[in-house]
Amino acid sequence: MRDTNSPADAPAGRPWLVAGGVSFTSRLIVGIEQYADPRLVADVLAAGGCDVFITTYDPAGDRASLLLSDLDEVVDLSRFGWIGTTSFAYSAGEAVDTAKRLRDSFGIEVIKLDVRTPDNLPDGEPTAAAAATLVADGFAVLPFIRPDVNLATRLVDLGAVALRVMASPVASAQGVLDAEAVRAVIDATDVPIVVEGGLGTPEHVSDAMALGAAAVLVNTAIATAQDSPATAAAMRRAVEATRLPEVAGA
Repeated sequence: MRDTNSPADAPAGRPWLVAGGVSFTSRLIVGIEQYADPRLVADVLAAGGCDVFITTYDPAGDRASLLLSDLDEVVDLSRFGWIGTTSFAYSAGEAVDTAKRLRDSFGIEVIKLDVRTPDNLPDGEPTAAAAATLVADGFAVLPFIRPDVNLATRLVDLGAVALRVMASPVASAQGVLDAEAVRAVIDATDVPIVVEGGLGTPEHVSDAMALGAAAVLVNTAIATAQDSPATAAAMRRAVEATRLPEVAGA
């Protein structure tokens, strides 16, 4: 269930989204798929002030990934709200299968729903199909889409608890390419909007938050930085600096 406050106006320290038993309070969400060192993940999560931990299942089984047992040695994973991601899925069926495996393995009910095209862009129709199936099966879904008002409102009508809107292609570091389109999605929907994809600098993060995003998700820019924890901290400060004037009523 969505927090009763509008997502962009939830006070600091209060969740901007509550779904599937997970409270989202930090407005910086960090992916961990690109890391090999569990201690670095621990440092990044701490520096980013993150309260959500993302895990997945790789349907193909051919990608190297951190073992949860190794992470658990350096991070108290019980302190985080656990959500799953289907970021390796290229069809609705793969996404649904991944979500069900995550629920069976970890009891995860909140899914960061991704269905990608071969060139790694959000694939709208399969995403909608997977969302409909998962919502009917009791999952809380946060689909990843291009800034498309029609698809966004359709997904909200299907029961998406939040939407993740692409700023620019994943890992492109191009920032928000079409601010008007992203803002149109924010204005047209009444669920929290997370902006992600191509947010390569703190300035990009500020731009996304200034449009009215409830939160941002940053992965590649932090994972590939020379100093990942310092970059996570900079992204966190950018979020907080953009939010503070709004919270103060400036």
